[in-house]
Formats: sequence, C-alpha cells, structure tokens
Amino acid sequence: MELYHNNMSVCAQKVRLVLAEKGLKPLEHHLNLRAGEATTPQYLKLNPNGVIPTLIDHGRVIIESTVICEYLDDAYPDIALRPPAPADRALMRLWTRLPDAGLHQACGITSFAIAFRQQMLAQPRAEIERQLAEKPDPQVRENLRATIELGLDAPQVRKALADYRRAIGRMAQQLESTTWLAGSGYSLADAALLPYVCRLEQLGLGWLWSGAHRSIAGWLERSKARANYAGIRDYLDPKYLELMQRASAECGSRLRELLTA
Repeated sequence: MELYHNNMSVCAQKVRLVLAEKGLKPLEHHLNLRAGEATTPQYLKLNPNGVIPTLIDHGRVIIESTVICEYLDDAYPDIALRPPAPADRALMRLWTRLPDAGLHQACGITSFAIAFRQQMLAQPRAEIERQLAEKPDPQVRENLRATIELGLDAPQVRKALADYRRAIGRMAQQLESTTWLAGSGYSLADAALLPYVCRLEQLGLGWLWSGAHRSIAGWLERSKARANYAGIRDYLDPKYLELMQRASAECGSRLRELLTA
C-alpha cells in the first residue's frame, strides 16, 4: 500500500485518520504542493485531477479522499468505521459529503485569505502566476487570485466564512444529542470533519465553538484523545502553525467582524 499525500492537507489528514484507526501503515510519498509536485506528468498519470491524496492498494489506484475512506472501510473491515444501524449510516454519509458539498472550498478560501496568501505574496510574481496557471478551472483560478491579492476583502471570503460557521452550528447541534457525529460510535463522519475543525483552531478561530457551540469543544477533545489522532498530530508543520497563528492575530478584529455580521 502506498499513499501520496501532504502533511498539512485536510483531505490527506482525514485519510490518515482512517489509516491510523485501522493500524495500516502505507509507504508514504509526501508531495510539496507549492512546488507543483501534484501536477507533474508522473503524478497526473496516477491522479488526473492533480490533487492529493492518492492511495495505491494491491496495484489499484484510488483517488478522492471521501472515496478512499469508504474503500478502506470496505477493504479492511475488522475495525469498522460505519455504524451498523441503517439510519446512523445514512447520517454518517450526510456528514462525509459535507466537505465535498462546499466545506472544503470554504476551508481553502479561509486558509488562503487569512494565512497562506502571505506565503504566495512572498514569491516572485512569475511564480505566483505559474501556480495559478496550474488550476484548470478558470473560476477557481480567479477566485484564488482575488484571495491572494485582497485577503479577507476578496468577494468570496464572506460566503466562505458563513458556510464554515453554518457547518460548525450543524455539528454542534448534532453533538448536543450524540457523542459522535453519527451516533454513539466514532465513524467516518468524525474522521471526515475533524481536519476542518482543527484548521479553524489553527487559524485562531476556536472561539467559534464557545457559548452555544461548546459541544464542539468536547468532541474535539475526545477526538484528539484517540490514538488515531496521530494521523494529524504527527504531521503538523511548525512553520505553518506559526504562520497561521501570527496571521490570524494580525487580522483578528476583522475576522470577528465578518463572522459575527
């Protein structure tokens, strides 16, 4: 088994959570996304979308993080990560589709608007244009350009923050009545959403689950206490954490204004 991934990628993190839960240790290939290693001809043969992660198991290539997690639970069922009850399993699937339905995009926009744009702006203009040119979708490319240039004032940021806040509210409401997102047991739902909540925490936005959303704090504590949290913890890059902490402190008042509007 082989895994092509990136240490700080939320999509890679959720796959590593599932791998760690099942005690699976693939041969890892870490890709430097800023250097374009996910868009080399060699990698595109494995994953034509030019994104990570990509899993290879018994010679079969599996792409898309949500699909990879489902595959791992099918192929290695001894430690099951899907609830036995059909209704709980349906609830699990509603949660696992949330990133693909918009939360992942909101996470990317939020992360770039607050912190990652600083990395981009420190590069020569030609390098910024090279990285933008790697985005095949022109709308995605122009949205990223605006986020890099305008930060929190980019037009798509307000919606991204609202989508993120709405997702946190939905999770908090669920966790007021259940220990985990899909019932009494840890499942693919929790693995799917944990990286997105951790990213908010890293961006200095943990205050979002104070007060009415405090059930998130308990869930986050329980999730971090699990052994499989190593799939996130052991890969965190101190330089990225410092960047996110510093950047969020610099724009903290503006963030609160946008998130409480």
